Amino acid sequence: MGKYRSAEKGRKFKRKSINRSWVGVSASVIVIIGGATVWVGVQALMAKSELEQAVPLAFAVQQAVTSGEVSSAPRVAKKLGEHSRSAANHVGDPLWRAFEVVPFLGPNLAAVRQLAQVVDEISRNAVMPLVSLTENLDLAGFSPVGGALDLDPLVQAQPGTADINATLAQASVDVAAIDTSHVLKQVRAATEQLAAAVDSTADSVSGVNRAVQLLPAMLGADEKRSYLLLFQNNAEVRATGGLPGAFAEVATENGQIQITRQASAAGMVFDQPVLDLQLETRGIYTDLVSTFMGDVTLTPQFPITGALTREMWKRTYGTEVDGVISLDPVALSYLLRATGPITLATGEVLTSGNAVQLLLSDVYANYDDPADQDAVFSSAAAAVFAALAGGNADPAALISALAQAGDERRILIWSAHEEDQKLLEGTTLTGDLPVSDGSAEKIGVYFNDATGAKMNTHLDTRIDLGEVTCRNDERPYYAVDVTLTNTAPLDAATSLPESVTGPGTYGVVQGNIKTLILVYGPPDSQNLGVSRAGEAVPYHPARHEGYPVSQLGVELAPGESSTTRFYFLGADAEHGVLEAVHTPVLNLLEGQEIEVGCDEVGQ
Repeated sequence: MGKYRSAEKGRKFKRKSINRSWVGVSASVIVIIGGATVWVGVQALMAKSELEQAVPLAFAVQQAVTSGEVSSAPRVAKKLGEHSRSAANHVGDPLWRAFEVVPFLGPNLAAVRQLAQVVDEISRNAVMPLVSLTENLDLAGFSPVGGALDLDPLVQAQPGTADINATLAQASVDVAAIDTSHVLKQVRAATEQLAAAVDSTADSVSGVNRAVQLLPAMLGADEKRSYLLLFQNNAEVRATGGLPGAFAEVATENGQIQITRQASAAGMVFDQPVLDLQLETRGIYTDLVSTFMGDVTLTPQFPITGALTREMWKRTYGTEVDGVISLDPVALSYLLRATGPITLATGEVLTSGNAVQLLLSDVYANYDDPADQDAVFSSAAAAVFAALAGGNADPAALISALAQAGDERRILIWSAHEEDQKLLEGTTLTGDLPVSDGSAEKIGVYFNDATGAKMNTHLDTRIDLGEVTCRNDERPYYAVDVTLTNTAPLDAATSLPESVTGPGTYGVVQGNIKTLILVYGPPDSQNLGVSRAGEAVPYHPARHEGYPVSQLGVELAPGESSTTRFYFLGADAEHGVLEAVHTPVLNLLEGQEIEVGCDEVGQ
């Protein structure tokens, strides 16, 4: 018995020892976990503080560079680098990564780590190189001297801008990939703020990179080139702007730029189409688009316009240009902000404030002969070009003017060189059919004049968009309201010159405005008809390269207004915000969101 009791005591002792050991181990683990938690918490607070200071600095650097205030950029970039490196260091240890698997806490830690890494990558491989590049490039050096632009700085900047552009493009992808579905609102807000900064900067740098890569080639750095400048007259609207009113052939070589020939569209008419276009294109826009230079802008696809213009010019003058560049009088008015007032050969003084009125209205009141009108257009184009080529423009104002005109699709470029055209893809400069993306569901709204006159200075335009979901599959219905108003005086038939009202050749009463409206629904959407005042109206339905198209004509007497509603059934339940891509008209009123009922779409 004694031995038994002794053994029992031993076992009890052993159990007590083991229990004490586990208690010790557990306490140690708790201490370690607690300490690690405190450590990670402290690091998180410090990283948060650094990021809160770093993200606004990214905006500040962008604003300093784009505004030309480069003197402050190095200082701001240095601060950004310090904060971004510190934030990355705080979230970079293995312990932080281990805690990313902890429920609730983990997603927040993972998001903060990714934020810090993106900011640090941007600072090291985009912001600092961008500031360095900007410091070494003198904006004044981009003004032509004696009609020539020094291309060496642009050529030397090409590798750097390409790397910066690639870094920011990847950063946009990386920020978008951060999962914020289960994080604190502060972390989500920081992610959204960084995404906005990155996307904005990436867009700006992408435009700069395209220009840096494209301009040397276009300006003859490697070989002599020639381009055709096409000036669109918005007073007679066409899908990409207006009637081609004047042309100038420009030669470039080693940065040297000069006009070699000027002409108008008059007389450039061909018996047969100069290019074999798709049947869909010919069905909507007729053979006029490919047989008459004055109608090459009927199509909303400027790449087609460019190819047609190049071929017609070649057949007329024997020169095969390397590309076509289009701009309108509104774009010219923006450029005049950079050049200042210019005196034309006809004696008129062209300014930023009077260019549109003079070129699209006064010219018809002052000159009856179409040849004299064309001479004014040609003189204006040549004078503005000469001022730009001669270096008589403020570089910062010129860049601002070009950016605004590009955003409004008032400057369009088509290149016969595949590598150049590829650089233009995805920009407003291509003037092609709209492409929807995750952020926007784009609808094309285009106009072609059917009056045969110059009445569109008296046409107000408004485009309103709306949608409703009524189906079980949640595919949306889209509605597009196009409102046109003839603002001409009631006695326009007699008070306006015939060169403005037209002679009524096309069956339109003088003073009236007839406009063909074309609405392109998103690809794979379905055309559901057109209505006016709640009643269905006849129209021409078509399909064009996967887009459903609705077309009809609207004729308005002076003072009349008309709203036409176009319906489409969207392809996907998930889509971006509705956005209209439209002809750059003269008088566009601000649009608004419209209410659409399920009853009006037959649901």
